[in-house]
Amino acid sequence: MRYQNATAYRFLAPYLLIFSIFWLWPIINSFLISFQATRTVPWRFAPTFNWGRLIGDPAFFNALKNTLLILVIQVPVMITLAIVMAVLLNSPLLKARGLFRFAFFAPVVVGEVAYSAVFRLMFNLDYGIINKLLNSVGLPRIDWFSNVTPAMAVIMIAVTWRWAGYNAIILLAGLQSIPQDVYEAATLDRVSKLKQFFYITLPLLKPIIVFCAVLSIIGTMQLFTEPFLITERGGPGGGTETLGLLLYRQGFRSLNFGYASAIAYTMAGLAIAISLVQLWLTREPK
Repeated sequence: MRYQNATAYRFLAPYLLIFSIFWLWPIINSFLISFQATRTVPWRFAPTFNWGRLIGDPAFFNALKNTLLILVIQVPVMITLAIVMAVLLNSPLLKARGLFRFAFFAPVVVGEVAYSAVFRLMFNLDYGIINKLLNSVGLPRIDWFSNVTPAMAVIMIAVTWRWAGYNAIILLAGLQSIPQDVYEAATLDRVSKLKQFFYITLPLLKPIIVFCAVLSIIGTMQLFTEPFLITERGGPGGGTETLGLLLYRQGFRSLNFGYASAIAYTMAGLAIAISLVQLWLTREPK
């Protein structure tokens, strides 16, 4: 048995070595960097320099507010939409289900830069299709990227378009794992389809919904591409700047690696904390 374990670890050794060099060590090193003042030469150990700045930095709290706003509004809307899409995709009445499943999943395959450029063109003030549709029904044009509220709405719409179908496919797999005899028994007892959805489908789908929600929370906490490309680096005036964008600005534009590391660990901590709270709130009663 001991020889077999040693053989297994020998096979794992190349992966463990690569993991330690390119994954584990950067995580540890970035944590150590967060306690250093990196704008001086040479770097010096200053435990409270970056973390103290974090507490009093208006830019950090602005990015945190924007990130949490997207999290509170966009994630529930996206999960709800994904549940509806999954139920429709699972319907035996739907023809060409394979085609629709591919269509809903396709946005994830599209490159982030490409789809961000398309959304920016769609919501353009002068020749965007969205404003043309508004004019066609007698509504005024909206300057989507010059005001904070519409700019934030565009980001939420874009993120929902990209990830709702992905979550719907995951939820569809959960729906297909529910035994059909449960629905058959409910139908024999003359339970309506609506009640079957709320009292059978949703409770049995709860672990998958929580899984999708946790993934969405983690993704939202590190949101970067959409505010960077669609609203031009978190504009207007930082109104759509997220924590991921602030991290990029501090680490790769200002070369303030210590402060960027502190922001990164704050993002990770918030994502873990919010996910744990959600898991606790949705836990099964004993």
